[in-house]
Amino acid sequence: MPNKPARIIIVDDHPVVREGYQRLLESHGNAIVVDCAASVHEAYQSYIKHRPDLIIMDISLPDGSGLMAARRIRARERGARILMFSIHENPVLAQRAVEAGASGYISKRSAPKMLLEAVCAIARGEQFFDESITARQKQSTETFARLTPREFDIFILLAEGLTVAEIADKLNISPKTVGVHHTRILQKLAVGNVAQLTRLAIRDGLIEA
Repeated sequence: MPNKPARIIIVDDHPVVREGYQRLLESHGNAIVVDCAASVHEAYQSYIKHRPDLIIMDISLPDGSGLMAARRIRARERGARILMFSIHENPVLAQRAVEAGASGYISKRSAPKMLLEAVCAIARGEQFFDESITARQKQSTETFARLTPREFDIFILLAEGLTVAEIADKLNISPKTVGVHHTRILQKLAVGNVAQLTRLAIRDGLIEA
C-alpha cells in the first residue's frame, strides 16, 4: 500500500460486517475508511461524494448487486478501483466481477490476511483474485457467459424468487423489458421455467438453497 493511507469505502448491508472490516483495515493496514454504504444507490452516491482510492463491495445488496454498482461507478469513472467480496466462492461470479470492472474478488470466508493483501495490491494499481476461486474451471462459466450483464442480473433475481414486477421496480425498468429478458434467459440457458432457473443457480452456487 502506498505511504499515504488508502481512502476506502466499504459497501455491505450488514452493519456488523462493515464495522468488522473497518476495524481490521484501520488497525492492520495503512488505510482510512471514509464512508460505509449498504446499497447500490448509496455506494454510487458515496463514491461521487468521497472519490475513494478503493471500494470494497459485497456482491449481494438489497437493491441489486455489487456487479450493478461496479458497472455504474466504472461508467462514471474508468479508473475506479473495486474489490468485490462475497460468501459465494464461485468462478462465474468472479468472472462477472472482472467484466463489471472490478480489480479483485475474494471470499468473505478468506483469512483477514488475504483482505489486507488484496487491498494493498489494488491500492498499488494491481489486481487481486482469490486463486482458490479462479483456479476452478467449471462448465457453468461457459454456460452463463451466454448471458449479457443485464440478463445475468435478472437471472439471479428470478432465481431468488422475485416476480417480474418486483424486478422491474428494483432495476427501474419496465415489466415488459424484464419479460423480454426473461424469455431470452430461458432460451439461452435451455430451461423451461423459473423453477429450473432456480435449480441451476443453486447447483452452481450462485444463490443459497
